[in-house]
Amino acid sequence: QVQLVESGGGLVQAGESLRLSCAASGSIFSITVMGWYRQAPGKQRELVASVSSGGGTRYADSVKGRFTISRNNANNTWYLLMNTLEPADTAVYYCTADLHRNSDDWTNRRQFRYWGQGTQVTVSS
Repeated sequence: QVQLVESGGGLVQAGESLRLSCAASGSIFSITVMGWYRQAPGKQRELVASVSSGGGTRYADSVKGRFTISRNNANNTWYLLMNTLEPADTAVYYCTADLHRNSDDWTNRRQFRYWGQGTQVTVSS
């Protein structure tokens, strides 16, 4: 059993910052990719940012230069620092982990994606 717990969402004004955190626990051998997705009302869920075990990062064009993803491998925690927030950033944010649950998964290159429960971020104008 794997559990992802997010924290840090809230209501802020445009131009302000928030930091989201995600902590993974349970049956985890290794996490290859840690990520953040978001879903705004009436829109599809989209990738916001991800970071690989090697440190490589990806960002949605709309957040480049404003958001920073980071990870702490020692305690299976990752973060999304969101600066200069805009009303268009309003959404439910979900953390994700692509992981091997045990050494057998790792040996056989099986990965599974787990999702957090979501945290609301609301940016007022």
